[in-house]
Amino acid sequence: MLERALEHAEQEAAQGYPLEGLTVLDLTQIYNGPYATFLMALGGAKVIKVEPRAGENLRSRGDLGGVAYPFAMLNSNKKPVTLNLKSERGKDLLRQMASKADVLVENFSPGVMERLGLGAESLLKINPRLIYGSSSGYGSDGPYRNYPAMDLVMQAMCGVINSTGFQDGPPVKSGAALCDFFAGIHLHSAIMMALYHRERTGTGKIVEVSMQDATYCSLASNYGMYHALGDAAPERTGNRHGGLGVAPYNAYPARDGYVVVNAPADHHWQSILRVIGREDLKDDERLKTRAARVINHEQVDELLETWIRTRTKDDAAAAMLEQSVPCAPVRNLGEVMNDRNMLARGALQAIDHPDLGHVNLPHTPLNIRGVPRIPIEPSRPLGDANEEVFVKWLGHSREDLERLEGEGVI
Repeated sequence: MLERALEHAEQEAAQGYPLEGLTVLDLTQIYNGPYATFLMALGGAKVIKVEPRAGENLRSRGDLGGVAYPFAMLNSNKKPVTLNLKSERGKDLLRQMASKADVLVENFSPGVMERLGLGAESLLKINPRLIYGSSSGYGSDGPYRNYPAMDLVMQAMCGVINSTGFQDGPPVKSGAALCDFFAGIHLHSAIMMALYHRERTGTGKIVEVSMQDATYCSLASNYGMYHALGDAAPERTGNRHGGLGVAPYNAYPARDGYVVVNAPADHHWQSILRVIGREDLKDDERLKTRAARVINHEQVDELLETWIRTRTKDDAAAAMLEQSVPCAPVRNLGEVMNDRNMLARGALQAIDHPDLGHVNLPHTPLNIRGVPRIPIEPSRPLGDANEEVFVKWLGHSREDLERLEGEGVI
């Protein structure tokens, strides 16, 4: 049995990476689009990162500090070229690239590519098998089409900020760039659907994802409470459940930080009572069911706080986890960036980066059993793949390359 399983895994590995053979033109910037194309690169696709001559916004913001790591994180295994799309020669080069590519991805404001003469319809005429993927704040139609959008703006428009924080305090943005990365994940999914459609029909597709659409469902618990209570529903619930439907559900202070506990089921509560030494409460009607615990959440929180505050966050979490109680210590970024579980699984990988030195970088969360993780290639300098792409792939001469550089095209 084991031998057959191992043989099957070896056969899967021999088939190569799932996106091997695909060529992707990546015209994206910052987080949203680059994350979608990062997932494709780590799936085995050849991703050509097309940047303006000064570099995409995230790369060119590097001198302000704090963005060198995010750029490296999202641009592993990509081949960077420079291209001035405001020049006719630059536009012609992109058309040549699109004629040979499988996918083109951009996250400019709606209408930008059309104004350049490089819109989806025109490129599909050149290559009917092309998958053209785009992402924007609000989509290519609708009354918000022309509104500018960045993650903070989208968090406000989508209700994320208003639902974050404590009820007696101001609204607070999420620490994570949720809207950017939600959109990037959905954009990757849309492109995969279009590729599957092309396998069956032979024709390309135009797909788009808006950050607003991609974020909406993430507030499901909050919507549920608002639907039930209307304006009586609290706008913010702090660290408690967004729909106030679970207890315990909170961040509890420990000696050196905090521990979060989310215990929705009655058997979780019985396990908690064993951990904190309060099994005398196992039949207490005020706490026995989830509904009762929600009503008496202050007593629930007091019981947990009394026990957790005398312990370190790691010790308290370990005791809970030993009884299969859903919980975790609230960790700082240094702890997260060196997580032993992610490192052991290869989801984080230690590499020597030419700019950042020894650093842990993320791999793709998308894995297929039997297919080994593709080795991480560090992000490359601006225009580092110009010769590889324009000479070796498109077939131009080195003299052409020098002329293009002299003319300000690359």
